Amino acid sequence: MAHFAEIDKNNIVLRTIVAEQDFIDSGAVGDPKNWIQTSYNTYGGKHEKGGTPLRGNYGGPGMIYDREMDAFIYPKPNPDAVLNKKTFLWETKEN
Repeated sequence: MAHFAEIDKNNIVLRTIVAEQDFIDSGAVGDPKNWIQTSYNTYGGKHEKGGTPLRGNYGGPGMIYDREMDAFIYPKPNPDAVLNKKTFLWETKEN
Protein backbone atom coordinates (compact mmCIF):
# COMPACT_ATOMS: atom_id res chain seq x y z
CA MET A 1 0.00 0.00 0.00
CA ALA A 2 1.07 3.54 -0.72
CA HIS A 3 -0.27 7.06 -0.29
CA PHE A 4 -1.62 8.89 -3.34
CA ALA A 5 -2.64 12.54 -3.64
CA GLU A 6 -5.40 13.56 -6.03
CA ILE A 7 -4.71 16.88 -7.76
CA ASP A 8 -7.10 19.17 -9.60
CA LYS A 9 -6.51 21.03 -12.89
CA ASN A 10 -4.52 23.69 -10.96
CA ASN A 11 -2.29 21.03 -9.33
CA ILE A 12 -3.81 21.59 -5.90
CA VAL A 13 -4.18 18.49 -3.73
CA LEU A 14 -7.82 17.63 -3.12
CA ARG A 15 -7.40 14.52 -0.99
CA THR A 16 -4.97 11.78 -0.11
CA ILE A 17 -5.75 8.07 0.10
CA VAL A 18 -3.95 4.82 0.84
CA ALA A 19 -4.19 2.38 -2.06
CA GLU A 20 -2.39 -0.01 -4.35
CA GLN A 21 -1.08 1.31 -7.68
CA ASP A 22 -3.36 -1.16 -9.52
CA PHE A 23 -6.41 0.40 -7.83
CA ILE A 24 -5.36 3.90 -8.91
CA ASP A 25 -4.64 2.65 -12.44
CA SER A 26 -8.10 1.03 -12.65
CA GLY A 27 -9.80 4.43 -12.70
CA ALA A 28 -12.03 3.49 -9.76
CA VAL A 29 -11.30 6.87 -8.12
CA GLY A 30 -11.10 8.96 -11.27
CA ASP A 31 -8.48 9.64 -13.91
CA PRO A 32 -5.20 7.95 -12.90
CA LYS A 33 -3.29 10.98 -14.28
CA ASN A 34 -4.73 13.02 -11.40
CA TRP A 35 -3.16 10.78 -8.74
CA ILE A 36 0.46 11.30 -7.65
CA GLN A 37 2.20 8.98 -5.21
CA THR A 38 3.37 10.69 -2.03
CA SER A 39 5.19 9.61 1.11
CA TYR A 40 3.67 10.08 4.56
CA ASN A 41 7.20 10.13 6.00
CA THR A 42 8.66 12.82 3.73
CA TYR A 43 9.00 16.38 4.99
CA GLY A 44 11.42 19.11 4.05
CA GLY A 45 13.09 16.96 1.41
CA LYS A 46 13.98 14.27 3.95
CA HIS A 47 12.48 10.92 4.85
CA GLU A 48 11.81 11.03 8.59
CA LYS A 49 12.66 7.35 9.03
CA GLY A 50 15.89 7.41 7.03
CA GLY A 51 14.42 6.10 3.79
CA THR A 52 14.39 7.75 0.39
CA PRO A 53 12.37 10.99 0.36
CA LEU A 54 9.59 11.23 -2.20
CA ARG A 55 8.48 14.51 -3.79
CA GLY A 56 9.72 16.92 -1.14
CA ASN A 57 6.81 16.74 1.28
CA TYR A 58 3.77 14.62 2.00
CA GLY A 59 1.05 15.83 -0.39
CA GLY A 60 -1.79 16.76 1.91
CA PRO A 61 -5.01 18.60 0.99
CA GLY A 62 -4.43 22.20 -0.05
CA MET A 63 -0.81 21.65 -1.03
CA ILE A 64 0.44 22.33 -4.55
CA TYR A 65 2.11 19.78 -6.80
CA ASP A 66 4.90 21.41 -8.81
CA ARG A 67 5.42 19.30 -11.92
CA GLU A 68 8.78 20.85 -12.82
CA MET A 69 10.29 20.05 -9.43
CA ASP A 70 8.18 16.89 -9.01
CA ALA A 71 7.43 18.04 -5.46
CA PHE A 72 4.54 18.85 -3.16
CA ILE A 73 4.81 22.36 -1.75
CA TYR A 74 2.84 24.19 0.91
CA PRO A 75 0.98 27.32 -0.24
CA LYS A 76 3.17 30.43 -0.12
CA PRO A 77 2.68 31.87 3.39
CA ASN A 78 3.39 35.51 2.48
CA PRO A 79 4.65 37.56 -0.49
CA ASP A 80 8.21 37.76 0.88
CA ALA A 81 8.66 34.01 1.29
CA VAL A 82 11.27 32.30 -0.89
CA LEU A 83 11.11 28.61 -1.76
CA ASN A 84 14.14 26.58 -0.71
CA LYS A 85 14.52 24.16 -3.62
CA LYS A 86 16.44 21.66 -1.49
CA THR A 87 13.93 21.40 1.34
CA PHE A 88 10.83 22.40 -0.64
CA LEU A 89 9.83 24.64 2.26
CA TRP A 90 9.18 28.39 2.28
CA GLU A 91 11.69 30.61 4.07
CA THR A 92 11.32 34.20 5.25
CA LYS A 93 13.97 36.61 6.43
CA GLU A 94 13.79 37.62 10.07
CA ASN A 95 13.87 41.38 10.70
